[in-house]
Amino acid sequence: MPASDDDLAPPPPIHHLPPDALNNVLLRLPLRDAVVCRPVSRLFRDTLSDPFLALLPSLRLLLLRHPRPDGGGCLHAFDPHRRCWLRLPFTSFLPHHSFSPVASSGSLLYLWIDNSTSTSTSTPNPALPSPSTTTSAHPPKALAVCNPFAGTYRLLPTLGSAWARHGTVLAGPGGLVLVLTELAALSYTPSEGSAKWMKHPLSLPSKPRSPILAAGARAVFALCDVGTPWRSQWKLYSCPLAALTGGWAPVERAAWGDVFEILKRPRLLAGAGGRRVLMIGGLRSSFAIDAPCSTVLILRLDLATMEWDEAGRMPPNMYRCFTGLCEAAAQGSAMPAPAAGGNNKVKVFGGDGKVWFAGKRVRGKLAMWEEDDLGTSGGKWDWVDGVPGYGDGVYRGFVFDGGFTAMP
Repeated sequence: MPASDDDLAPPPPIHHLPPDALNNVLLRLPLRDAVVCRPVSRLFRDTLSDPFLALLPSLRLLLLRHPRPDGGGCLHAFDPHRRCWLRLPFTSFLPHHSFSPVASSGSLLYLWIDNSTSTSTSTPNPALPSPSTTTSAHPPKALAVCNPFAGTYRLLPTLGSAWARHGTVLAGPGGLVLVLTELAALSYTPSEGSAKWMKHPLSLPSKPRSPILAAGARAVFALCDVGTPWRSQWKLYSCPLAALTGGWAPVERAAWGDVFEILKRPRLLAGAGGRRVLMIGGLRSSFAIDAPCSTVLILRLDLATMEWDEAGRMPPNMYRCFTGLCEAAAQGSAMPAPAAGGNNKVKVFGGDGKVWFAGKRVRGKLAMWEEDDLGTSGGKWDWVDGVPGYGDGVYRGFVFDGGFTAMP
């Protein structure tokens, strides 16, 4: 058979570049464009290997958590730099179609997966609840770590389903994983010889609320309610990662005054660089128990100086959309009275200096706040439209640095 015109065509000019010059060109591509270029030719596929892509900056994304674990085998993520939504498929490498993302560290993503049909050979830890004791209403869960860009995953040692139902997962550098509940915490470090879960009792006055891992300070921070059944009173606690057993202590300064009294239902998030702690909540209009909120306030604690300052305040027009005033005005109906629950309808999530807000009254979009580099301008507020799928569910999520810098 005679050769076709395509077979006789000369190779593209880029194929004649020396390897060093080709690498120099491809290293200038954003990670997303480099991944798209891999299937173009054999030369690109061989050059754009996983070690090569690990040299490119990671892709900072907001990863949305699906309200249902059977979310179709994929997750949606928002790229704040390009202002676009991405779809991350998992079915090509993850044999478990029922999963829920819970945390990330670098390029590693952690998932609770339905382990009822798993063939994992992980050895159970006898000090933890056995998955064989779980009921059909709560099928056994396993914690998995994966890199969705590289298409690889690994199951961590087995945990009982109670940890999945009641635990908060935190992930840190070096593959460190923490699971916190009201009474105890579990830690896992793959570099340790035993590579098993270690149990640490919690000496806290109440269940830790919105715990975060401040990587720069090598410590865990959490809020605890030390008030009464009739009125909440929040206090900040911290624990060094090197002293998870018995290391919890309140973080207090006389100069802080009533900083924890002005916010309703506060929540912690990690600030930029791992050396700041953000506390977000509804700004009370007064100190009365049932006082409504006037807006959402973001306070920032500098861990170097241990001083609080106001990092941002949601603009009034944006906050009205979360209270239903914008919807009522558009429909020409009566304006709803301020709810005593205040900020309860606003869901807060994010990390590393980026905060997103979701609510039932702002369907299909999110409010976004981004901390400025110097921390002096009050940050940048904006709307994110076109949130894909999920019906009328309230969105939640966290920051994920997609890339090839770490593998399970």
